[in-house]
Amino acid sequence: MGRTLTCAFSQWSPGLGDNTFMGWLTVFVYALAGVATVAAARAMAADPLSRRERLFWGGAAAVMLFLAVNKQLDLQTLLTMIGRCHAQLAGWYDDRRAVQKLFILAVAGGGVLSLGVLALVLRGILGRVWAALLGLGFVCVFVVIRAASFHHVDLLISGTALGVRINWLLELPGPLLVILVALRRRRAVRAD
Repeated sequence: MGRTLTCAFSQWSPGLGDNTFMGWLTVFVYALAGVATVAAARAMAADPLSRRERLFWGGAAAVMLFLAVNKQLDLQTLLTMIGRCHAQLAGWYDDRRAVQKLFILAVAGGGVLSLGVLALVLRGILGRVWAALLGLGFVCVFVVIRAASFHHVDLLISGTALGVRINWLLELPGPLLVILVALRRRRAVRAD
């Protein structure tokens, strides 16, 4: 593992991963989503259903704030480098496409299983948070696909549509949806 990490850190170093206006706007949107979800969590009452919703919003806050930091540190690239270096050192780099496909299938299966568990845990409040859960799922799928680093996927998301980068169209709706639902829930709880 030491050789793998040495290899990975020789190709990656912490720094600003996207020092552009849109990169910083994305960081701001993730941070705003983190603040909105913290506010939603703090607005919840102490009853059992509200406690579950408070935990949901707290978890959403952790994810959004992590993604705000990750947007500039580019930790998924480090993860990709670790995988690439391990594949090279272990001698199966030429077969990496099959492993990448298995990785995507495993993540998709884990995601479906996680959604099922979350639906069970969030029963009774799912109607209040389903759209935020959808936003979280959307952004997590985007991050995982980026981390898998399929070359043709990278080419697709780096393109443009109507003058807007596809990357932005895929990354920003998730946290924006989380912000809208968190603010709506906070306002609804305060109105009660």
